[in-house]
Amino acid sequence: MSDKTKIEWTDATWNPVTGCTKVSQGCKHCYAERDWQRLQHLPRFKGRAFTDVVCHPERLDQPIRWAKPRRIFVNSMSDLFHEEVPTGFIDEVFAVMALATQHTFQVLTKRPERMRDYMLDPAMNNRFGMARARIFDAHSVCDCDVWMSGQQFRPLPNVWLGVSVEDQATANERIPLLLQTPAAVRWISAEPLLGPIDLVVPFDGAKVNSAFGARPGIPALDWVVCGGESGPKARPMHPDWARSLRDQCAAACVAFLHKQNGEFVSVSEVEGPGKFFVFPGGATVRRVGKRAAGSLLDGVQHDGYPA
Repeated sequence: MSDKTKIEWTDATWNPVTGCTKVSQGCKHCYAERDWQRLQHLPRFKGRAFTDVVCHPERLDQPIRWAKPRRIFVNSMSDLFHEEVPTGFIDEVFAVMALATQHTFQVLTKRPERMRDYMLDPAMNNRFGMARARIFDAHSVCDCDVWMSGQQFRPLPNVWLGVSVEDQATANERIPLLLQTPAAVRWISAEPLLGPIDLVVPFDGAKVNSAFGARPGIPALDWVVCGGESGPKARPMHPDWARSLRDQCAAACVAFLHKQNGEFVSVSEVEGPGKFFVFPGGATVRRVGKRAAGSLLDGVQHDGYPA
């Protein structure tokens, strides 16, 4: 966890949970797992497998102690809604986010069913109040908005809830669950982007456009982050996949951020040596490295955020 990060769409990372397990092809070359090997010399990581999911109560108060407002990515080294994270600990993470109103918290999961069920659970009301009281007592923070027992829980205005998707199959599975989840801001991270994604997804027996919001009562996405895969075993991203998301977001007035092209870029954009990859249909990309590939899409920087 750090108040500085190289992740382009956030200002800081906060890891009250570390460790994770893989659930889909987007996890195959997990950057957090790569970093795990590099961190093995540190006492809190030494001897632990990446699949060993551990909660860190001693880290809960860190955002409270950060006075300067930040966008904070929650659990860059794990998944808050992993099945091995106790519900009571998730309550305390939400309690901290409720108390640290100076920050914006960006939560991203590949387990949207648990996130939806957690946010819709009527029992959360009283659990959340008790968690706030525990954080207040343990860390002597000012709870100016005192939570009363039985009070109805409302989505926290400073918490953005999102899902990771890498292709149409994961979009069809995860985006509808996100749309069923109470949240102030709903977003998707299409990184690594491994195939084309149409934001029209199945919902309640019909097809809905998750960018526009299909009909009354169904919300729309607020933000889409897109990026190619990086790292030594990176898979190439077809530029048309990113262009399609850009265009869908533009048509629906949804904020779009193109994080990176990954290790590959169209042969017409960067000259020099590098391994070629030819997609079906003839489009060719060259492996030039993350830095050289950059983040421009058709020569334009896209760094939109939700209003």
